[in-house]
Amino acid sequence: FFLIQELLRVMRTIDDRIVHELNTTIPTASFVGKIDAGQTCKELYESLMDAHTSRERIIKNCIAQTSSIVKTLREEREKAQDNIALLKQLRKEQTKLKLMQSELNVEEVVNDRSWKVLS
Repeated sequence: FFLIQELLRVMRTIDDRIVHELNTTIPTASFVGKIDAGQTCKELYESLMDAHTSRERIIKNCIAQTSSIVKTLREEREKAQDNIALLKQLRKEQTKLKLMQSELNVEEVVNDRSWKVLS
C-alpha cells in the first residue's frame, strides 16, 4: 500500500503545482501576443484530466485486486476458523482495502481543488 501511496503522491504533483502552472503558462498583458493562452490552458486542462483519470484507474484496480484477495481469504477463513495466521492475513488485507478506498476520497478532494483553481 505504501508503494501505491508514494506513486499517487508523485502523480499528484500536477495538482499540487496547479497555481504555479497557471501562473507560468497563462501570459501576462505584456506577453499576450506571443503566447496562445487558449491553447496553453487547453493543454493544462488535458494534462490535468489525464492525470486524474490515470490515478483513479490505478486506485480502482488496486481496490478490485485487494477485494478479490479479501474475498478469497474470507472463504478460506470459513473453512479453517481456527487458523490464526489466516485471520491475521485477512485483517491485514481488509485494512489495506480500507486505506485504498479512503484514497478515492482523497482523490476526490484533490481533483475538486484543482478544478476550482483551474476554473
